[in-house]
Amino acid sequence: MSEARRREAEAQIMAATEGLLAEGNAYAELSVERIAAAAGRSRTAFYLYFRDKRELLQRLTETVAGELYGIAERWWAAADARAELRPVTESILATFRRHADLLRAVIETSTYDQGMAEFWRGLVGRFVEATQERLRRDGVDPATAEGMAFALVWMTERACYQHVTNGHGLSDGRLVDALVEIWEGVLSRTGR
Repeated sequence: MSEARRREAEAQIMAATEGLLAEGNAYAELSVERIAAAAGRSRTAFYLYFRDKRELLQRLTETVAGELYGIAERWWAAADARAELRPVTESILATFRRHADLLRAVIETSTYDQGMAEFWRGLVGRFVEATQERLRRDGVDPATAEGMAFALVWMTERACYQHVTNGHGLSDGRLVDALVEIWEGVLSRTGR
């Protein structure tokens, strides 16, 4: 099988999975057969591309994480961190909203599947490390930067996740305002 055909088949399976999740199906209740059928593939064909449903979910999540890393990189690399904070936060929230059903599946699965929990913590940990490095570059004491980065990144992840899955009447703009204000409070300590 050519690499292009393999990528196409994998993309179809991943898109079908996200589509099933978007229809309100719980990830735990999706069978390999149902995912494969939605992608126009057989159950056997599914296993040519993915070891199991966990690998499929991880690969889908890595795709979204790649989008989020690309967005966050604008802030990590910015000469003026404050100027990039609002547009980056808006883009991160928009990405969470576009992939809310997938992120719900990952985060909920991580509550009972240790492998997924470690996988998710590892992905978020990369954000924490990059944020910690940015804070250190901006003059925050390394010991302080570690705690700040951990708290800020996990706060942002949880706030975005809760907002797009539960909402509670809070507008996207108000959540972004709150997150930016909190992050700016930290950045004011750096003089940046």
